Amino acid sequence: MTTKQPETDAVLWPAPTAVDPVDAVVAVPGSKSASNRALILAALADGESTIRGLLDARDTQLMMAGLRLLGNEVHVVEHDDVGNVVVQVVPHFMHGPASIDVGLAGTVMRFLPPAAALAHGEIMFDGDAHARHRPMATVIESLKELGVKVRDRGNGRLPFMIEATGEVRGGEVFVDASRSSQFISGLLLSAARFDTGVTVHHVGEAIPSRPHIEMTIAMLAEHGISVRRDGGSVWHVDPHNLPALNRHIEPDLTNAAPFLAAALITGGRVTILDWPQRTTQPGAQIVGILQQMGASTHTDADGLVVTGTGSISGLDINLSDVGELAPTIAALAALADSPTRLRGIAHLRGHETDRLAALAAEINGLGGDAEETDDGLVIRPRPLHGGAVQTYDDHRMATAAAILGLGVPGIEVENIGTTSKTLPGFTHRWTAMLGVPDVEAPSA
Repeated sequence: MTTKQPETDAVLWPAPTAVDPVDAVVAVPGSKSASNRALILAALADGESTIRGLLDARDTQLMMAGLRLLGNEVHVVEHDDVGNVVVQVVPHFMHGPASIDVGLAGTVMRFLPPAAALAHGEIMFDGDAHARHRPMATVIESLKELGVKVRDRGNGRLPFMIEATGEVRGGEVFVDASRSSQFISGLLLSAARFDTGVTVHHVGEAIPSRPHIEMTIAMLAEHGISVRRDGGSVWHVDPHNLPALNRHIEPDLTNAAPFLAAALITGGRVTILDWPQRTTQPGAQIVGILQQMGASTHTDADGLVVTGTGSISGLDINLSDVGELAPTIAALAALADSPTRLRGIAHLRGHETDRLAALAAEINGLGGDAEETDDGLVIRPRPLHGGAVQTYDDHRMATAAAILGLGVPGIEVENIGTTSKTLPGFTHRWTAMLGVPDVEAPSA
């Protein structure tokens, strides 16, 4: 199978530098994590469902395309001006043959194979070049333990093929989810459709991003599926029908974080519209983190308001539950007036790129002082200068570079279009927030 890789931008994107305190109201599109969970559940449900506020970005487009290739109807019936779509999902008996492109989306490569194992026929999975370096052994071996025939190269990586028979035996499975909580969520999302359900035992070191498992459990509960837990390392789901359910997806709070960081850097104010009062999104923890770094926050009728003073304090923090926020926090730390230590994020070495190595290299390339540790980063204050920042086809690296550009003139970002993975129209949103002309860059 030929992999499909994002195109690299022909030109560097000049990151705008803030000359005045920002004062902006920003709308961000739907949560990527909730969107792709909702799509899987809708495709496994007993009838037609409608999902509103679903993120319209590369990761969700890849999930929708994969579900269509398996025989489901997924119709985009409406677009809005925020970057969301309304989608109608009509489940059908899933079948192959199919070749599914997972791109570089962890939620697609870890959530879709257990669902595809319920199809009939040969289902091939592959993705971008970087995707072949992401850990997949836990998915492959857990499916084999549950009675699914999987043909792979024996290296725990993409590509691999599922020879699906229309059913999954289910039962007990032992997994090491110390590199991603997605391994647990992927099994739980499809477990009710397995013949005997599933009991998932985690064996290994601490699970990163545990709140994402809580998001999965909460969304299953809305379908009437109960996940029983035994301590913090065993989850059980009985076989059960999956009633269809209409949903509305919340704004993506992790994607809101770079815009909120702008308030801290510029000494300005940013409002994120429709910030939920209660949520299972781990990205909500950005509020407390920004408070520790010097921001004041409150909610009003519009949403969350973050105000900065232009001074940024370093911090010592464990981000194991919210590793997705690490690039934003690292960028802020590079502009802070005291050292920062980020802990509990060794698993970021297995994301779209090795984010710890990438963040250290790019901050240091601008004159900064960032050092990798066993499980994170230490970033010490040092004046930065302009220069080109590589993104490694990683959307979080691209937004981190834009954050740095707010306070450092002359930063140019390679492949800013990779932000389309989860945040369509990023450059337009960013320049609109600053009130400066948009400089278009080719999309990834």
